[in-house]
Amino acid sequence: MTPLAAYRRLTIKIGSALLVDKAGKLRAEWLAALAEDIAALKAEGREIVIVSSGAIALGRGLLGLSAVSLTLEQSQAAASAGQIALSQAWAEALGRHGIVTGQILITPNITEERRYYLNARTTITTLLGLGAIPIINENDSVATAEIRYGDNDRLSARVATMIEADCLVLLSDIDGLYTAPPARDPDAEHIPVVKAITPAIEAMAGGAASHLSRGGMTTKVEAGKIATLAGTAMIIAKGTELHPLRTLTEGGRHTLFHASSSRAQARKRWIMGTLAVAGTLEIDAGAVSALRQGRSLLPVGVTRISGEFERGDTLAIVDPDGHEIARGLAGLDSEDARLVMGKKSEMVQDLLGVGTRATLVHRDNLVLVGAKEEA
Repeated sequence: MTPLAAYRRLTIKIGSALLVDKAGKLRAEWLAALAEDIAALKAEGREIVIVSSGAIALGRGLLGLSAVSLTLEQSQAAASAGQIALSQAWAEALGRHGIVTGQILITPNITEERRYYLNARTTITTLLGLGAIPIINENDSVATAEIRYGDNDRLSARVATMIEADCLVLLSDIDGLYTAPPARDPDAEHIPVVKAITPAIEAMAGGAASHLSRGGMTTKVEAGKIATLAGTAMIIAKGTELHPLRTLTEGGRHTLFHASSSRAQARKRWIMGTLAVAGTLEIDAGAVSALRQGRSLLPVGVTRISGEFERGDTLAIVDPDGHEIARGLAGLDSEDARLVMGKKSEMVQDLLGVGTRATLVHRDNLVLVGAKEEA
């Protein structure tokens, strides 16, 4: 079985040094070969999201700026000019294979604030559903040193977990994790599989290897922690030569980081343990029974609502005796929830408009208190 065979939804991160040469020019032949690989994976039924660096590097060349050091203002200007060129390059490369691309520029608030997170996820999943490939990058034209991800390894991990990707693939200038930085230690040994990211694994990472890159193995391992803890596997593979994804699928050397749990398990731990409760829904006995049978919570079963909350906030769900039986993510804000409380689904459509989801908490976003985690 090939390294990518088990994964249907992939997030693929492309580093600046792979896409742009030292003169600030696009590596057009390399991108064309990669696009061919991506088209082949897509033809097999996979959904693909690209996190692409390269805007600042391309912008430097377009604007005639230094390839070594830039002021913040110059970096922002380079990103502004380079992002257009980057988007055009991807659109043309994938367009040759009949693939439509969509550009999404991300800032940290989008993956860290729930409402923006939900909107971004919806946009990405809608593009995937329409057969397009989203091309994502940090919005470096407005980012500052204080408000930024700082590298696209961690950004790609945030994106992968946001869209519930099965696997994050980091294409790099190295073919995986070694016991020590191989550029400094000729005796360093390649590690094909990492079952868990331990302090010993973290200690093996080195620094950035390219003047175009903000990250190195350290940020890749940090990305691995983000991804694997959320149920997404990660692969580090060499991307410098033509057709890097084809090489990977044909068994090219790489490091696979196993997901530490299923996405369902990770999501439920997140809902139960890391999100503050914004409101409470009291439900009737019929709704209690429905939830225990694995169904979503519908407005008709809700008898009382406490608190002010937005769509995506965490809610406590209590039975008629006031005992918390579940937690979940709100499908409606508190104003709309109160409007439809106790109403049947067909009335929800009348009150909130056609196309509105009739669930207050979807079963995928709900965990029963005290229930065993899914295998």
